[in-house]
Amino acid sequence: MRGTPNRFSTLAVDELNDSPFDVVLLVTLREHPLSLPMFLLQAMRRGVVLTLSLREVGMFPAAFEYRAPETLDEVLDILAERGEDAKVLAGGQSLVPLIKLRFARPELLVDLNGITGLDDVIDGPVGLRIGALVRHRALAEATDLDSRYAAITAAAPLIADPLIRNRGTVAGSLAHCDPAADWASVMVALRASVHVRSSTGERDVLVDALLEGPFTTQLEATEVITAVVVPAPPDRSGGTYLKLERRVGDFATVGAAVQLELSNGHIGRAGIALTAVGPRSVHATDAEAVLIGAEPGPGAFDEAADLAARAADPVDDVRGSADYKRNVVRVFVRRGLDRAHSLAQDPEEGPWRSRSA
Repeated sequence: MRGTPNRFSTLAVDELNDSPFDVVLLVTLREHPLSLPMFLLQAMRRGVVLTLSLREVGMFPAAFEYRAPETLDEVLDILAERGEDAKVLAGGQSLVPLIKLRFARPELLVDLNGITGLDDVIDGPVGLRIGALVRHRALAEATDLDSRYAAITAAAPLIADPLIRNRGTVAGSLAHCDPAADWASVMVALRASVHVRSSTGERDVLVDALLEGPFTTQLEATEVITAVVVPAPPDRSGGTYLKLERRVGDFATVGAAVQLELSNGHIGRAGIALTAVGPRSVHATDAEAVLIGAEPGPGAFDEAADLAARAADPVDDVRGSADYKRNVVRVFVRRGLDRAHSLAQDPEEGPWRSRSA
């Protein structure tokens, strides 16, 4: 099935509440199919209240070509040939709704699900390798990872709802780069990287470097993530993920991923990353820095929590005020540090899974 040429689809945005910005803004979705969510984020950051009316945007996908290669090399050859005209399908939990609403109008959909070897979770001596087709559910049920990767097994059951967890993938979530998605913060805190391949080569990219902004990553149109790689933590380490949401299955109002590694009675390394309080996952580097070399305890943990709250850049919206969200960050990071420290001392405690902490 061959895709039809893209037409201009426009989004009319009317500003309300007697705002001083007496304007009507138009956004074209042709050049960048993900410009809608980025535009809405920018509008929120301006404090604009919006009502939306879609013009020429249907509720059914535009025609597209579908291919299901049987090998990764075939996928890479197709992407090299078609470039921006093609989109890769793994779980499809973000891409399919965009296609249905015609916010994304790819000419070609390349399905990875028939390729063997991309759905393995391998825990080796140098780290954890999560294949591109590993579903959220697989990690939610991976109790054998609890002692070494507690932040991952704490976060996995909190991803959306069972329907999404059954189909959505970790790699797909990172590639989509939604600021309110959970995996990005977990992987930033754990210093994870993604293994990326194209027809001309391959490279490893830290997740922190992969994420550029709302729904924007370093990935080229010809590249595909084949695995997420998490470095093996030392024995005396622990982590967790805490999430606040309005209801089960919702996007995070605030999320916090925390990882601690102990060395000779002090903190050897710390990882702290925040969800839904910035245009991408916020890496709280100042909070991490104040912990390194410090003796674990209330003084260091309180200071780190305060610095993490300062690093957050939330907006006022229906989920709460910016001040409220910063306070949640402070509380979550403080609780997370206590929990991570406890696990580092006794990994057999197992993960701490909490939606609202």
